[in-house]
Amino acid sequence: MLMRLHPVDPQPRNIRMIVECLLDGGVIIYPTDTIYGLGCDITQRNAVERICRIKQVDPAKAQLSFICYDLSDLSNYTKSISTPVYRLLKTHLPGPYTFILPASKQVPKILKSRKDTIGLRIPDNVIARSLVKELGHPILSSSLPGDMVEDYTDPEIMEEHFKNLVDIVVDGGIGGILPSTVVDCTGDEPSVIRKGLGVWEDA
Repeated sequence: MLMRLHPVDPQPRNIRMIVECLLDGGVIIYPTDTIYGLGCDITQRNAVERICRIKQVDPAKAQLSFICYDLSDLSNYTKSISTPVYRLLKTHLPGPYTFILPASKQVPKILKSRKDTIGLRIPDNVIARSLVKELGHPILSSSLPGDMVEDYTDPEIMEEHFKNLVDIVVDGGIGGILPSTVVDCTGDEPSVIRKGLGVWEDA
C-alpha cells in the first residue's frame, strides 16, 4: 500500500494510520533525511525479525539502529554519556548521522550489538519524527536490501518492489542515495566508521 504524505506538513490522519499499522506489528518503508528505510516499532520483536528476514540477515548480527524524536528521547536509550559526547550530539542532530552509543536497559535485546551498543538517529525529516512522536517510542531504521540503486529513491518503484513484503510504503517525495554518516562514540575519541551524507571534520 502506497500512502502519500506532505513532506513538510504531513496529514495527521495518515500519520495515525501508519502508527496503528506499526502498533499492530506492521513493517513500513519510510523517508528520512538520507535514504528511504525499512522500519517497525522497536518493541514489536516479530516485526524486527520480519525486517531481518527481508534483509536476509541474522538479528544477532544485523547491527540495527533506530530513530528517536529528540535528544531527550535519545537519552533514554543510552547509558550516561560524557559532556563532550552530548555536545557532539547537540551540534549534529537532527541531521544525517547515526551515532553508536552504549545501550541502556530500555533498548530491546534483539537490537543490541554483541558489544551492548546501539545506533541512534534523529533525522532532519518531519515525516520520520512525526511517526516517532505519535508512536511514543522509536522506529527501527534499516536500509533496504540489495545495492543502493537509484530505484530506491522513488516510492512508487519501491512499492512495486516490496508490496508483498511490507505493509505500507510512505511516500514523502523522492529520496536521497547517500546513507547517514556513522560515528562510533564508544571509544576514547569519536571515529567515523561509515562516510555518508553527513560531513564530518575530525576535531
